[in-house]
Amino acid sequence: MAVVIRMKRTGRRNRPCYRISVADSRSPRDGRVLETIGLYDPIAVDKDRQVTLDVERAQHWISEGATPSQTVTSIFKRQGVYTGEFALAGKHKPRKRPGRKKTTATGTRRAADKAARAAGKTARRDGRVAAKKAAAAAVDAGDE
Repeated sequence: MAVVIRMKRTGRRNRPCYRISVADSRSPRDGRVLETIGLYDPIAVDKDRQVTLDVERAQHWISEGATPSQTVTSIFKRQGVYTGEFALAGKHKPRKRPGRKKTTATGTRRAADKAARAAGKTARRDGRVAAKKAAAAAVDAGDE
């Protein structure tokens, strides 16, 4: 049985509150749970009351192989669940993306188009500024 630690939505409409619960991965989000280990209230004014968590039980379930969701993982990091022997449990490996820095024809063309637009914009701005200065100089010459 694959065990997950996820949030179960409670509360009313436009006033969410979540229970941090341990459940079978096959059960629905708001369905049957094995254990409730905490509470997350994102609307609470007092930051200390936003999260109530049993850290020992969270560490127990992680040691048993339970997989926390991404949101629960971030809550666990803030609450200090990942300390000591659990320090590496909350780390996700970064994705390998070998082609991200590669120079392509499309990328080169887009960069050239962007530079051309920036040069045109600068030229138009310089023209407007020069026209305003010329108009101001003509007005000053006419007053004298």
